[in-house]
Amino acid sequence: MTNSANQGTDPILTFEGKKYDLNGLPDELKELVRGMQVADAQLRMHEDTLKVLAVGRQSMAMQLNQKLKGIAPIQDK
Repeated sequence: MTNSANQGTDPILTFEGKKYDLNGLPDELKELVRGMQVADAQLRMHEDTLKVLAVGRQSMAMQLNQKLKGIAPIQDK
């Protein structure tokens, strides 16, 4: 789903390969489009958060590995 809103032109909704005049859609559909835009923004935000968490976890794992180098592991029995 894309929403093209260039200055001077009418906004166009592209959904499943078809284009629609966004201004000509019923209010109910405009609300659905706005809801999907909010959901898309939230997904991008949370994907970015997951990336930051993954980098932080990787950094902590590297620190743990470095600090464990001087400690002898327990021997398997």
